Amino acid sequence: MNGRLVIGLVLAALVLGVVADSVYIVPQTQQAIRFQFREAVGVTESPGLHAKIPFIQTVVKFDKRVLSVDAPSQEIMLAGQKPLEVDAFARYRIVEPLLFFQRLRSVEVANDRLRSMLNASIRRVLGTVKLATLLSGERAAVMTQIRDGLNTESKDFGIEIVDVRIRRADLPQKTSSSVFARMRSERDQEAAQILAQGKQEALETTSSADRQATVILAEAQGQSEKIKGEGDRQALRIMAEATSKDPSFFAFWRSLAAYKEALRPDTTTFILSPESDFFKFFTTAPGR
Repeated sequence: MNGRLVIGLVLAALVLGVVADSVYIVPQTQQAIRFQFREAVGVTESPGLHAKIPFIQTVVKFDKRVLSVDAPSQEIMLAGQKPLEVDAFARYRIVEPLLFFQRLRSVEVANDRLRSMLNASIRRVLGTVKLATLLSGERAAVMTQIRDGLNTESKDFGIEIVDVRIRRADLPQKTSSSVFARMRSERDQEAAQILAQGKQEALETTSSADRQATVILAEAQGQSEKIKGEGDRQALRIMAEATSKDPSFFAFWRSLAAYKEALRPDTTTFILSPESDFFKFFTTAPGR
């Protein structure tokens, strides 16, 4: 009885083992390769439960999702002999798992190969561009060029490069100091040039304003003298007309004006004869 039970349990275990080893599950995020005696016999890309020959066929699974590999930081000489510290990474996807397994065997080996390939591609492309290009809107085109070059090299590995990005791009410390000093010198020269140009323009503006002011003042003085002369001429004409109408009254009026100016309450003393012409209106009938 016990022997039959043991045999039954053994048979049941064997059956369960055969059943368990005859199926395999492929998650939605993975893809699988079936091997028979170390030779690939099929690729399974659709997720779900799949069958295989138990104990004869084995399954190796690879990720279908986008994977990432970081390239070590390196100093690259840009066009114009400008050194630059570059830290980049790439994203890739396994599109042909059988070819990937045949050429690289594992993701770890693939990452090692891609790091060296990525560094070489970055060095090759950035060696032809200038720093200003890398720091401008043309940077995306440079990244695309690196990605395309890396795709050309990695297609034989069953890998598709999805994207390449530069995480950090800095000038070396010694180069940064020299660049900063040069930029500061250039800005100082530019500021001095702008200041000199401003002083020159200010001097030109002041000279022009002074010249215009002199011209305007001269024209105003000329106009003033012209108006003044015209006024004197009119005054003389009016005076002549008035004098010709009543000469005696004009003489009397002139004498009164002279008395007003000469006989002021000050220390001035006049010694004149009462019969002089200056006092003639004091003794004549019109004066009285």
